[in-house]
Amino acid sequence: MSDASRLPGAFEDRWEWQYRAACRDADFRLFFHPPGERGPAHDDRDAAAKRVCAHCAVRTACLEYALDSREAHGVWGGLTVEERRAALRTRQRTQGPERRRAASGMTRGSRSGRRQAGRRSP
Repeated sequence: MSDASRLPGAFEDRWEWQYRAACRDADFRLFFHPPGERGPAHDDRDAAAKRVCAHCAVRTACLEYALDSREAHGVWGGLTVEERRAALRTRQRTQGPERRRAASGMTRGSRSGRRQAGRRSP
């Protein structure tokens, strides 16, 4: 299940990109696997979804949304769940410790990994 605490706020300008998405009128089942789907059917579905994403004007915004919200299902921004996990690991390795702390809501003086009260990640 996705972590709803990481979702961007309900401001229209943060979601506006969805109105221009190439997948907007596509069958959502193209982007989300049915439970237990494996093998060629799984791979073919991913490939078809990625073809839609490849020509999408808002692919970058879509991918950033999926990475920031840790979207746990489907193809978003042209990447599968596994590919997004790898991208997040790369992002975490390449960010300095200060930026990682800021992204997690931590401050230098916070203790035991607790988030600073009332602070939201950018």
